[in-house]
Amino acid sequence: MSRGLFISFEGGDGSGKSTQYRLFAEYLSSIGYDVVLTREPGGTRISERIRGLLLDPECSEMDDMTEALLFAAARAQHVRELIRPALEEGKTVLSDRFVDSSYVYQGMVRGLNESVYVINDYALDGVAPDITFLLDISPAKGRSRNRSEGKDDRLEQQSLDFHRKVCDGFRALSEKFSDRFIVIDASGTVKEVHDEIVRRFNEWMAERDAGKQ
Repeated sequence: MSRGLFISFEGGDGSGKSTQYRLFAEYLSSIGYDVVLTREPGGTRISERIRGLLLDPECSEMDDMTEALLFAAARAQHVRELIRPALEEGKTVLSDRFVDSSYVYQGMVRGLNESVYVINDYALDGVAPDITFLLDISPAKGRSRNRSEGKDDRLEQQSLDFHRKVCDGFRALSEKFSDRFIVIDASGTVKEVHDEIVRRFNEWMAERDAGKQ
């Protein structure tokens, strides 16, 4: 059995990635893919418990390195317990956030830089997304969406300047890893964004299949 496909969805808060990854999962299932939906931090019982701590608004004093290590710990469990086994079974794994969020939030914005890559090299154990959809939207619009939906966890409570740095970080990362990043304008309607994701995915698959011939 061939290895399955691993697809991650990234973006700043309010970009709509959670909605889009669920819609994309429905699309893939409708055309015959065996889809596993997961998220970060989370995805397993242990990782979800770590998620609760990471996003708790009452943990405002959390040190930046503590944050990075907790994200990596949750990811290590996630990879070994859920992601790798699913891929080995030939399933398609869709994750709402993955390691790129750590590269941006803790590495670039928190200023931990290369240490985040070192920590996550152990956590990933060689597992990486085949495709990363980056839902790109202005930080102001993203925050406005979150506020209208009543969302406000520990990371969402950060300043607008923090979220601007996140946006810039993701854009820089999409250039660094351009071989797997597909940048999507997330400012349109839910349907417009979904249709563009489907179109770009089918283009990617066609190019991959052509390269195998």
